[in-house]
Amino acid sequence: MPDETVPPAQPVSPAAPLEPFVSPYQQATYPQPGLAAPVPVQAPAPGAAGLEYVPGAPVPPPVGPLAGPPDPPKKGRRIGWIIAVILLALALIATGVVLALTLTRLERANTVIDDQEQEIQEQQDLIEKKETFGLAAEDLMSTAAQFDGLPYATLVDTSHLTELIRAGWAHRWNGELLVSDAENLRTAKDELAAVITAAQGEASANATGTFYESITDQLGTGYVKTSLDTADATCAQDVWGCVGGEDPFTIHYDQSQTVSEPYMNDWLRTGLAYHEYAHVLQFANPEPTETAVASFGGDWETMADCYALTFLPGWTLDHTIFVSDFEYWEVSVGYGYTCDANQAQVVRDWAASLGYTYAPISQ
Repeated sequence: MPDETVPPAQPVSPAAPLEPFVSPYQQATYPQPGLAAPVPVQAPAPGAAGLEYVPGAPVPPPVGPLAGPPDPPKKGRRIGWIIAVILLALALIATGVVLALTLTRLERANTVIDDQEQEIQEQQDLIEKKETFGLAAEDLMSTAAQFDGLPYATLVDTSHLTELIRAGWAHRWNGELLVSDAENLRTAKDELAAVITAAQGEASANATGTFYESITDQLGTGYVKTSLDTADATCAQDVWGCVGGEDPFTIHYDQSQTVSEPYMNDWLRTGLAYHEYAHVLQFANPEPTETAVASFGGDWETMADCYALTFLPGWTLDHTIFVSDFEYWEVSVGYGYTCDANQAQVVRDWAASLGYTYAPISQ
């Protein structure tokens, strides 16, 4: 191998001292543990001829406490982002599901509350309707109590009132029917009240201005009316007086006979009024009458005569009526039969049992 020629050395001018090169990775000049301290390399001064700058050996990055965080792998970072997005999406979905369930529960709870409030309102309305029905029933019964002791059982139809009041118990859970039932009670109460009002007016006035009406009002306390008309037409026979089944609380007196006949006097009119009033009592109390009339062979007329004979002292069926000092009439009143003592007692017992007796109606 040929020898290489080494040229003679060229004189060089002294160079300015070089500043040591410090790597940007170096944060301190003290050596790192376990590693040799880097040797600074001097570079030639600018303009120095014949000198080249030879870089020193690469400086390794610092390690240990001074080392910065290593760059994460790009692929791992991308996967991490994907997982984070998925987790976030799942969290949002879960949040939405929870929110939807919560809203559904709230809606259901609101619906339940609304239903409960509606049910409470319906119950309150039903209670009010029951109270209204109860007040109507009390008004009806207090009005019916005013008939207590009157000898006219049919004036107060107890079976009808019982039916009306028990209807409220049967319809106690139906508000609409309770309203209708209460109205029926008020109607019945108004009807009874009208009877009382009419009786008070009848008793306080003599509309016909006759002796008949004064006696009838005395016997019937206003609940029995007086009518002067053609009694023969009412009973379809020749009579002085008559009581018809269609209007059993009105006594019809035949005006042509009981007013204008010369033998008629107030005593005969009184006995006639008692007889006809007995018919009113018979119609107004059908059940006890059916029992009592059996003692008279089922004859209402002889029973009515017995009533007058029993309750009008001095009354007889045969009368001698003087129309002047020299003229008189022999007048027979009634149906020609005078009851015996046993029959008279039957009539007394019958009369004592008549009428309406007030009693509360249970549901």
